[in-house]
Amino acid sequence: MLKRNPYMVAWWSAAFPGFGHYMLNQYWRGLLLTLSEVIINSLAHVNEAMVNSFCGHFGRATSVLRPDWAVGYIAVYLFAIWDSYRQCLVQNKLALLGEAFEPPIRRVLLTPLEVQYIERKHPAAGLYYSFLFPGLGQLYNHRFGLAFYGIFWWWIYTHLSHFYPAVLELLTGELRDSTAMLVPQWLLFMPSVVGGSMYHAYMTTIEMNELFRKEQRQYLNERYGKSELDIFG
Repeated sequence: MLKRNPYMVAWWSAAFPGFGHYMLNQYWRGLLLTLSEVIINSLAHVNEAMVNSFCGHFGRATSVLRPDWAVGYIAVYLFAIWDSYRQCLVQNKLALLGEAFEPPIRRVLLTPLEVQYIERKHPAAGLYYSFLFPGLGQLYNHRFGLAFYGIFWWWIYTHLSHFYPAVLELLTGELRDSTAMLVPQWLLFMPSVVGGSMYHAYMTTIEMNELFRKEQRQYLNERYGKSELDIFG
């Protein structure tokens, strides 16, 4: 467990409720909050109202917004930001305790499904894979549950927003048709998903490399710490 910036964690919770908890490896909380964000946001038409507001159609934005769902959405949204910030402060204290005791790190874990192991990774590779397709960066970092969840929802976002057909129309020069087929309600989720996936993959890669260094240091101390051999004379 490594220390994290609580303000950065809170910021990602503001960008997409649940993402801050994923940064803290609290997957069940993140799962509940991300599902709440998608479901309640869709029922309240928050993204649709935001798009109309950006375009200057304030009357249309007010008419599409559902106050009965929007009030609950605000409560969940604010709770996600506060709770991720609070949990980050607690985990930072636990990280300091962990550094003091230095518990042993397992370098290889054998399970019925697969083999898990610690290795050096390239942060830029995790960043690139997540940019290419959200969830692949998590797969690169052996976060298989989160990778499956991210890939599954990215397919839903692209399907419901008509993102890939719109990109193909744009590449053929049909700008008007490309814009017309997009669904803003679902399209507005996607920038936060891409950014959150890239940041999480990048930071996880750095943490995996730090874990690798700690495991190597423990191994060398255990193997050669009591050796009487003086290499430097």
